Amino acid sequence: MFERLREDIQSVFHRDPAARNAFEVLTCYPGMHAIWIHRLAGLLWRSGWKWLARLVSNFGRWLTGIEIHPGAKVGRRFFIDHGMGIVIGETAEIGDDVTLYQGVTLGGTSWNKGKRHPTLEDGVVVGAGAKVLGPFTVGAGAKVGSNAVVTKAVPAGATVVGIPGRIIIKSDAEQDAKRKAMAEKLGFDAYGVSEDMPDPVARAIGQLLDHLQAVDGRLEGMCGALTELGSSYCAKDLPVLRDEDFAEVKGREDQAG
Repeated sequence: MFERLREDIQSVFHRDPAARNAFEVLTCYPGMHAIWIHRLAGLLWRSGWKWLARLVSNFGRWLTGIEIHPGAKVGRRFFIDHGMGIVIGETAEIGDDVTLYQGVTLGGTSWNKGKRHPTLEDGVVVGAGAKVLGPFTVGAGAKVGSNAVVTKAVPAGATVVGIPGRIIIKSDAEQDAKRKAMAEKLGFDAYGVSEDMPDPVARAIGQLLDHLQAVDGRLEGMCGALTELGSSYCAKDLPVLRDEDFAEVKGREDQAG
């Protein structure tokens, strides 16, 4: 129990820069309170104490503004940020390291018995006000944009936005790895490539890294050919782009936003 508690607290520090210490998380984070109450309600539900489980769940809803049905399955390091207005249905399944923001609904689209709520695989992030409705799967690492309404399956690593939800980015693991390697080679982790950046900016910088990678490959080929011809020419190392050099630019953009 204490291991899970420690895990929960660490998950807050990893995903909320406003968290200052463990005592603050224990006492002032309703998302954590909702999860802990749900664990008790879920234990009662699985033990056959259905009414008591619903009573405990209703107390959690009253206390935190977050409604999690005791029948829902929740994984490890589940993080609810702010949380007010979240509704999670009975047959919803949530994997490990999932993040939900305020106003999210994991709901159903029918009154039929059986599976009628979504399954969120590991690492899914659902933005504020989004509605994920139906018995389908949102793949590992996918992101659902704020206020989106999703009624169909979402592939792993994809980003879905809008009403109805539409996929705007589908992750290419191989291409992402190449871009990351190029950024590391340049000595600069471009803030525009981060997962939280708006997709048009991320796409633009991603394409820039693709272009740099192609140019880099061509230059290496030319250097190799010159060496074979007996030239002593050796390409100099690329200058390092430091994060602090871009801090002022990023600050201006944040202010403008």
